[in-house]
Amino acid sequence: MTASQPHTAPRKHIRVGVLALQGGFHEHLSLLHQAAQHLRSTADFSFIQVRTSDQLAACDALIIPGGESTTISLIAAQTDLLQNLRDFVKVQKKPTWGTCAGFILLSQRANATKKGGQELIGGLDVCVHRNHFGRQIESFEADLDLPFVPSPEKGEERRPFRGVFIRAPVVEEVLGGGEVEVLATLENRVDRMRAGQSQAQTRGGSGDIIAARQGNVLGMSFHPELTQDARIHQWWLSEVVARR
Repeated sequence: MTASQPHTAPRKHIRVGVLALQGGFHEHLSLLHQAAQHLRSTADFSFIQVRTSDQLAACDALIIPGGESTTISLIAAQTDLLQNLRDFVKVQKKPTWGTCAGFILLSQRANATKKGGQELIGGLDVCVHRNHFGRQIESFEADLDLPFVPSPEKGEERRPFRGVFIRAPVVEEVLGGGEVEVLATLENRVDRMRAGQSQAQTRGGSGDIIAARQGNVLGMSFHPELTQDARIHQWWLSEVVARR
């Protein structure tokens, strides 16, 4: 290198996996591709479906999608993937994001499980309550004011994120020494509907905890993948880049 040649840091290449045992993995992959278009100046991304331990080992970060948490756990155990997922999250401490069922699996404890319980991955020091809002027919949507999502382009009005809640869990109890960061809460649904409100409170407000983070692990009760809004995926990818 001559004195006239500026030194440039090698460009980051980040491989993100989406656990593809069951659930909404295709939807997550679609939004990841959209989100990556906004981050082309920061890193090169590739995205893969993860069904084996070898595929998991090739990843720098992972999404565990919504679906049926018991089914995902059983398949992971049967394919010898479960322990490797625990190592990925809790030993290697690679960025991992779980939505709905994924949030349950990343929790340290879960209540209201099916008979016989279920195996969890862990990583978030919380106890969640499965199907907190009721059965599938009681699914609902709510406008969420999430300060961590990217700001709008110049001249655009900031808009809420439309959260889709389907048999969603919430955090019943934060465990351990307070390392869990509450990112969003939702007012009690019955009270909220009576008042005609649909806004989520954020960062430690009262209400049901619907998004939490601890170190490399992020959990959300709702389904960002069931929207066409890639802002949360964009934010999470930027967080992954920052950790590299």
